[in-house]
Amino acid sequence: MKPSPHPYSGPERPAPGLPARPGRRGFLGGLLATAAVAAAGPAHAAARPAPAPAPRATRPLLLGTYTSEAGGGAGIGTAAYDTATGAITPGSVITGVDNPSYLALHPSGSTVYAVAEQDAGAVTAVALAPDGTYEVLGSRPTGGSGTTHLSVHPSGRWLLSANYGSGSVAVHPVAEDGALGERTDLVTHSSPPPGPGQGGPHAHQIVTAPDGGHVLAVDLGTDTVYTYALDESAGTLTEVSRAALTPGAGPRHLAFHPDGRFAYLACELDNTLVVCAYDPATGALTPGPGQPTGTGSGTSYPSQPVVTGDGAYVYLANRGPNSLTRYVVEDDGATLRLLDTVPVGGDWPRQLALSPDSSLLFAANQRSSTVTVFGIGPDGSLTAVGDPFPAPVAVCVLPLP
Repeated sequence: MKPSPHPYSGPERPAPGLPARPGRRGFLGGLLATAAVAAAGPAHAAARPAPAPAPRATRPLLLGTYTSEAGGGAGIGTAAYDTATGAITPGSVITGVDNPSYLALHPSGSTVYAVAEQDAGAVTAVALAPDGTYEVLGSRPTGGSGTTHLSVHPSGRWLLSANYGSGSVAVHPVAEDGALGERTDLVTHSSPPPGPGQGGPHAHQIVTAPDGGHVLAVDLGTDTVYTYALDESAGTLTEVSRAALTPGAGPRHLAFHPDGRFAYLACELDNTLVVCAYDPATGALTPGPGQPTGTGSGTSYPSQPVVTGDGAYVYLANRGPNSLTRYVVEDDGATLRLLDTVPVGGDWPRQLALSPDSSLLFAANQRSSTVTVFGIGPDGSLTAVGDPFPAPVAVCVLPLP
């Protein structure tokens, strides 16, 4: 079934064993698994030095889903992944969290936050104790609908969220224990007018730039990326710049190069990845021409780019053809060169995540209810690891450090 141009219509926006605290259940991993990463592909001219082998270990993995959708999960799924092989071992479920379709970790690592992607949008805080237990700290309304993305400001004091359905962005204070306070701001994208075929603004992502001084909100409906200054005392947003994309481009998600001077923006409606220059002094984002996704004709609905920690490679998920595109970063981040595409091994890759050391790539495949894992070679090549891991309506995967 072909998705609609701006796909929010409820949950399917067509778009480690340790005891829990009393009254809750939790399991954050800790079991070893035995799959092996396949050999890397042929060396590329821009190959990185091979990383030193990491000690064999398992780390927690969290999984986002839709609790209100048929076949969906019952909350935030937990698992463990083998840092050497990428093999995933299932855990239990953190219940009491509605429609957690996107997850973000506090800089301290002690709290994870989840959106509630539903008509009455909300954000939920879950405390993660060092012993692997957890506690749901409660939810706060965002003031908008279809909350689809959230991120934590680097200071750890503010949670930022984007409401797709209502085209707005919100700010909540974060207490010392990780709990959320009442919303301090809500900004609706009232201009420019919606792009071709869009019924209104659709805020799809909100993220802090690497400089820490500006917050960027990507709006698919208005074909615009808004830059805000965050008042870190009051928790309010003031617009300082906006970047216009080609009408009908449908900007969805961006990822910054580590040096903070360039960002790579996936446009889901015109099948492009746009290299954008970024000025940390002013917060201004300047989009360049759209780059091809390497998926041929037809709408590829690119969903999310990710950048390796060394800034050498960019990967892009394409939902239409169910593939991953690999780009090499050149000119200190200013240029991307398309290398190849590989099958993602699932259906409708909604979200991508890199392991903290950028040795593994995880893809959450919504329609096949699977997570697929790839080893990343010194040349940035992707090699599938093991069999797809079953996860009900997998829409987000978050590997913890």
